[in-house]
Amino acid sequence: MTTVSLTSTPLAKTRTDAVVLATTSGDDPRVLGLDALPKQARAAVESAARVVGATGAADELLKVPAPSGLGASLLVLAGTGADGADALTDETLRRTAGSAVRQLAGTGSVTLALPATTAAQVGAVAEGAVLGGYVFSGHPGSTEPVGAVEVLVADAKDKESRAAVERAQVVGSAVNGVRDLVNTPPNLLYPESFAERARTLAKGTKVDVTVLDDDALRAGGYGGLVGVGQGSTRGPRLVRLEWKPRKATGHYALVGKGITFDSGGLSIKPAKSMETMKSDMAGAAAVLHTVLAAARLNVPVRVTGWLALAENMPSATAQRPSDVITIRGGRTVEVLNTDAEGRLVLADALVAAGEEDPDVLVDIATLTGAQMVALGNQVSAVMGTDDVRGAVVAAAGRAGEQFWPMPLPEELRPSLTSPVADMANIGERYGGMLVAGLFLREFTDGRPWAHLDIAGPAFNEGGPRHYVPKGGTGVGVRTLLSLLDSAAQA
Repeated sequence: MTTVSLTSTPLAKTRTDAVVLATTSGDDPRVLGLDALPKQARAAVESAARVVGATGAADELLKVPAPSGLGASLLVLAGTGADGADALTDETLRRTAGSAVRQLAGTGSVTLALPATTAAQVGAVAEGAVLGGYVFSGHPGSTEPVGAVEVLVADAKDKESRAAVERAQVVGSAVNGVRDLVNTPPNLLYPESFAERARTLAKGTKVDVTVLDDDALRAGGYGGLVGVGQGSTRGPRLVRLEWKPRKATGHYALVGKGITFDSGGLSIKPAKSMETMKSDMAGAAAVLHTVLAAARLNVPVRVTGWLALAENMPSATAQRPSDVITIRGGRTVEVLNTDAEGRLVLADALVAAGEEDPDVLVDIATLTGAQMVALGNQVSAVMGTDDVRGAVVAAAGRAGEQFWPMPLPEELRPSLTSPVADMANIGERYGGMLVAGLFLREFTDGRPWAHLDIAGPAFNEGGPRHYVPKGGTGVGVRTLLSLLDSAAQA
């Protein structure tokens, strides 16, 4: 993993493979941070930027030989996409750092001389570096990430900046941990092995782990998990995680959808649609690493995490369209479409989480294709009670993630009516994301609650961008940790 540290050593004396400077865009692109360079090198850098045609566009990365007087062999100009220095935000710095470190993979050491003066800006640069340095550990042929990153600051001993870097390292590691899980092939990551991975990751921490296997789930009345999982030879699991600090200021329950592979069941998906379905457990992965990171950061909030794990497969034992199942707590559901399975396992986990009477209930899931129709593949949706929905949107803004508030129209609720059960698992086609949210609301018992649909943003099928790699993105972790931070300060 890429490590990040602070340095105040002048660039003329720094021994590093590459020095990164930021460039702005607009009608008059500029190189920022020239005052950090030796005087004789400044004009050479400005000249080099003109020669190579630096535009300052986001994700632009231009490499030139370092001018004399610089303690590096390579000078890198990283575009910010910002029209002038005044337009730089924490997220712009995060993306610029991430883009540079990602594109410099294979480089031993990099010094980021970006315009970061506050602790928040330093933390954003450090976080971007960790996120941009991600390489899937399960692929031995991958290029080695940048080994070490130094962030140039005025005072490397500043306590606030050092704390910001330490937090960035924890948060970035958590996001990268989610990416690893999402990118793992489904023949290697299935409910039982996922549960064991959770146990392994929690060893040596203060996070308690409890696992219910398929026999315990049947005995406990978890009809959603049992029904979805019964088509696979690899049975379902429900993993409960708990971080319980002394004098906790509240209790947040986080619930994650963990379908380790989704074929659609008997309502089978088209073959092309299955190619990315190893990512259907991204919500559970986000919950797992959020709880672990909360413990590492010593967040003074009690956090319980619930991973609803199952493999949705077609077989002679799979649940059928028109089956009626009983969710934990007794509510019955008519299964009209076995490919609307995520809401069934989440329903079980939401009820179980609610039995512990948390102050706030949050679920996160790659739940509906309708989310992508509505918001695309880079903006996630959030529904729920007004207060928690608003808190999630605010937390996402602070964290640098994009979540958009969506309604839960009561007019759509009747479409979930069933003549043979308390409700059906699908309803009105149009507004399907909202219908799924209304379904989940039935299992929250009126608690403060938010539902995060990350179907599109959880997996990047296109090329890499800024600090986001191809494949698993780790979306949601930063927002959930920001939400917990705000709860701690309330």
